[in-house]
Amino acid sequence: MNKSLRVKLSATLMATVFLTMVVSILVNNFFLVDYYISGKQKALIGAYNQINQMYNTYGVSKQTEGEKGENNEIYQWFNSEDIFKLSDFLDMELSMEQLSQNNNIGILLYRIQNKRIINQQAVYDMQVLFSSSGSNTSSEDVESFAIYRDYIQSEDRTEVSSETDRYALQKVYVKRMDSYYIYLIGTIDNGDRIMLRASVESIEESAQISNQFFIYVTMCVCGISFLAMLFISKRFTEKILALAKIAQKMSHLDFAQKYPVETEDEIGVLGESINTLSETLEKTLGELKSANVQLKRELEQKVQIDEMRKEFLSNVSHELKTPIALIQGYAEGLQENINDDAESRDFYCEVIMDEAAKMNGLVKKLLDLNQIEFGTDTLTMEHFDIVSTIDNILSNAEILFRQKEATLKFDADAPVYVWGDVYLVEEAFTNYMSNALNHVDGERIIEVKVVKEGDTAKISVFNTGAPIPEDDIDQIWVKFYKVDKARTREYGGSGVGLSIVKATMERHGQSYGVKNKEKGVEFWFTLDASNKVPELPEDVEENSDRK
Repeated sequence: MNKSLRVKLSATLMATVFLTMVVSILVNNFFLVDYYISGKQKALIGAYNQINQMYNTYGVSKQTEGEKGENNEIYQWFNSEDIFKLSDFLDMELSMEQLSQNNNIGILLYRIQNKRIINQQAVYDMQVLFSSSGSNTSSEDVESFAIYRDYIQSEDRTEVSSETDRYALQKVYVKRMDSYYIYLIGTIDNGDRIMLRASVESIEESAQISNQFFIYVTMCVCGISFLAMLFISKRFTEKILALAKIAQKMSHLDFAQKYPVETEDEIGVLGESINTLSETLEKTLGELKSANVQLKRELEQKVQIDEMRKEFLSNVSHELKTPIALIQGYAEGLQENINDDAESRDFYCEVIMDEAAKMNGLVKKLLDLNQIEFGTDTLTMEHFDIVSTIDNILSNAEILFRQKEATLKFDADAPVYVWGDVYLVEEAFTNYMSNALNHVDGERIIEVKVVKEGDTAKISVFNTGAPIPEDDIDQIWVKFYKVDKARTREYGGSGVGLSIVKATMERHGQSYGVKNKEKGVEFWFTLDASNKVPELPEDVEENSDRK
C-alpha cells in the first residue's frame, strides 16, 4: 500500500508522456511528409531566388536571338564589358553547385536561342548554361539531361503552386525512376530558363526514418521517465505518508507529533492545516475531558449530598429521639402529677430544660456547620493576635476548668498575628477546648500552645487521658461520629464540634489534625501568620483594621 500511490502517480505521468509521444508519432505519420514537401518547396523557391540574385550580382547578359555558335562559349554569359572576369563565372558555378548539394536538388539552366518552324511546328535551339549533373558545355543538347528529359517525357504532372507568373511548382511522376519529383519551372530576370527538382521519395524516406527514430526515442524516454518519476514521486509520497501517519495517530487521540512544514506548496499548506487541526482537537478534547471530569464530580457530589442528607436526617433523628423522649416523659409526669412534692416537680422541669438546651445547642451547631460547609456566609478575614484571642477564651472558661478539676497550661506572652475569620477561629478553638474538657483524665492536665513556624502559626490543645483508637482517628471528623457514645451522651456531646473545626479550616485553606501522645491526645490546626495579605477566594472579605 505504501508504494501504490507512487506507482499510480508514476504510471499516470508515464502514460501521459507515452500518449503525448504516440500522438506525436501519428501526427508525424500523417503530416510529416507533407511538412517535408512543403519545406522542400520552400527550398526550391529559395534556390530560385538565390540563382536569380546571382544573375543580377554577376551581371549575366541576355543573348539575342541572332547570336551564333562561335560566340556561344560559356563565358558569354556575362556582359561584354565584364568578359575578362572569368573568375566571376567560376564563383557563380561553384555557388550553384553548393546550392544543389546543400539542398539536395537538381539544377538546370538553359537559354532559348533560335526559333524554327519545321513541319508547321515551332522548334527551339536551346543552349545549356549550367547543370548540377556535372557537364556544363554549351555544345551539349538540353534534352540529353535527365532533369529535362524526365520532365518532357512525363505524362503525370500536377501543379502544386503558381503564386507568380515567373515560376510554377509541379509534382511530376518520372516513369524511368518510378517515383515522384517536385519541379520548379521558371524564368530568370534576363530571360534564361531554370528547372529545379527534388525527389519526393527521398523526402518520404527521410520522414520514415525520422518516425522510426522518434519511436525508439519515445520508448527510451518512457522508460527513463518512469524511473525518474518513481524517484521524484517518492519525495512527494514520503511527505504524504508522513501526514497519513500523523492523521492515524490523531485518530488514536495522540496529538504529540507535528508535521515539520518546510515548504509553502500545497503539501506544506496541508501539513500546516493538520497541525492546526491537531492543536484544535487536542485543546477541544482537553476541554471536553475537563468538562466530563467536572460533570462527574458534580454527579458524585450530588450523590454524596443525597447520601449526606439521608445520613443527616438519620443522625438528627437519632440525636433528637432521646431528648424528645425524655422531655415527653417528664412533661407527661408533670401533667399527671405523678409526684406532688415541689422538689420532684423542680427536678422534672430541670430535666426538660436541660434536654431542650441540648437540642438547641445541637440545632445551632448544625446550622453553623451547614453555613461553613456550603459557604452561605462570607468569610471576613482579619489580621488579629491569636494569643490574645485564646487568652480571652480561656479566661472566660476558667470556671469550666475548676468544675472539671483540670490544670490549664498556657504560656504564651508574645503576640502572634494571624489571618482569619475571628468568629470561626474562636469557635474552632472552643470546640477543641470543650473536647479536651470532656475527655481529660489521669493527671487532668490541659495544655494550650501557640507556635509560630515561619509564615504559619500552629495552635494545639493537649489533654491527658485515654488515646483515640487508631481505627477511629479518621472518622472523628465525620458529623455525629462518636467514639464512646455512652460517655458522649453523659456530657451532652453532639458529635458535630470536630466537623465544625474541619469545615472551618478547609474554608480557610489551612491544615488540621489529631495525634495520640504518650499520656493523652493533641488536637491542632494552623493559620496564616505571614505579614502579606493572603490571596483570598471571591467569597472572602478582607478587614485588617480590627486586631
